[in-house]
Amino acid sequence: MKLTKPLSIVIITLLVQFAAMPQAVPAAKPAEPSPGTPPTVLPPDETGIPRGFRGIELGMGLEEVQKLLTGDGMFVYRGEPDVSLLPRPNETLIEVAGISYVKRAFFQFYEGKLFVMIFAMNEKKIDHYSIFTEMSKKYGKPDSLTPSESIWLDAASRVSIERPLAVKYIDLETFNKLKEAGQAEQSYEEVLRSEFLNGF
Repeated sequence: MKLTKPLSIVIITLLVQFAAMPQAVPAAKPAEPSPGTPPTVLPPDETGIPRGFRGIELGMGLEEVQKLLTGDGMFVYRGEPDVSLLPRPNETLIEVAGISYVKRAFFQFYEGKLFVMIFAMNEKKIDHYSIFTEMSKKYGKPDSLTPSESIWLDAASRVSIERPLAVKYIDLETFNKLKEAGQAEQSYEEVLRSEFLNGF
C-alpha cells in the first residue's frame, strides 16, 4: 500500500515525538556501603527520660506491676502481704525487698495507676557515681544538680538519684494533681518514713 505524502509526514512526525518522550528507567539500587564504612547513626530516641525500670513503667496498673514483680528475680515479692492501703483514698503502696543491687523498692499507685517508684539501692553492691555516670551518658546532664540529688525532667516524668542512694521515678501529671490537692508531699513523706522504720 502506497502512503500519500501528507500521511507519511504525519507518521514520521509521530515517530519522532515518541522517540523524544522520556523512557522509564529502573530505580537505582542503593549503593552497598564499602567495607570499613561506619553505619549511619540515627538520631536518638526523643521520648525523653525513662519512665520505667526492668519493664515496670509509670502508669501501669496494680495487677500488671504485681505480675511483673512475681516474675522478676531482682525482687522478693510475696503477693498481698507486700501491698498496703495508704491513709488517703485511692492510694496503694507495694513495698518489696530486693536482691543484690536493689535493697528495697516502693511502688505507689493512685486510682490504680503507678505514679511513684523508689528503688533504695544496696551501696555495698553499687555506688552513686556509677548510676549517675550511666544516666548522664544516656540522658545528658541533669536538669538540677545538688550535693543531695541529681534530677532529670521532661514534660511527663521526673527521675532523680538521691543520697542515701535511691533512684526515684515520678509521673508528673499525677504528682502535680495531688500536689494541688496538698497530698503529694505528705504521700511522699509516708513512703520515706516507711523505709526508715523498716530499718529497725
